[in-house]
Amino acid sequence: MGFLEDFQASVETLPAMLHKNYSLMRELDKSLQGVQLENEQRCQQEIEDIKHGLESGSITTYEPAKLKFSDEAIEEQKHCVRIADEKVALATQTYDLVDAHIQQLDQFMRKLEELRLEKEAAAAAAAAAAADAAVAATSAAPAGAGTFRSAAADPAPKTGRTGERSRGGRKKAKVPMELPTEQPPIDLELPVDPNEPTYCFCNQVGYGEMVACDNPDCKIEWFHFGCVGLKEQPRGKWYCLSCSAFQKKRKGR
Repeated sequence: MGFLEDFQASVETLPAMLHKNYSLMRELDKSLQGVQLENEQRCQQEIEDIKHGLESGSITTYEPAKLKFSDEAIEEQKHCVRIADEKVALATQTYDLVDAHIQQLDQFMRKLEELRLEKEAAAAAAAAAAADAAVAATSAAPAGAGTFRSAAADPAPKTGRTGERSRGGRKKAKVPMELPTEQPPIDLELPVDPNEPTYCFCNQVGYGEMVACDNPDCKIEWFHFGCVGLKEQPRGKWYCLSCSAFQKKRKGR
């Protein structure tokens, strides 16, 4: 920022210039006080002489030329005025000097503000461009790329079930008599199609490993391993908790 360097260079000379002007003003003030004191004494002496002349009769009221200050006193008074005028001119010069630097500082501050706004605008434009690029990249991604389950994990449709009732022809075995308790729903934040069918007690879409209930009238049909307490594919027939309770009730009749 070259303008800051220029301003710093100009400010560095300001204290010396102010000191010089203030020194001159002190000298003028001292000189003025000396001339004024001397002229006051002269005028006081001339007033005393006029009084004495009037009292002694050497001066009459009809001699106005003798009833005034001498030319020396008048000249001294004019000299005092000249010194005062010089002092005022020096004070005005000092004020203008400081005011010029203040205006220059204001100008540099405006430049700094403009530079700051330009940098902020450039940063905002870069951020907006990056966001647009990210949105464009997301829009260009293939459909379904956000899902995290494999095709093998997709359950078969609920309609038109076959006699096998197994996915991919796998075998199922009986589960132990101690039926697992119903697990709480697993909350997965998966980007899926809202029109995709849901399964299991958790009413979620198909994902991961799943098992099908062997009851042909099961209302849910497919279940996630974690929701029914399985860690591997069962062998033989397998019934969900609801259908297993229904089967026991039928056998007890």
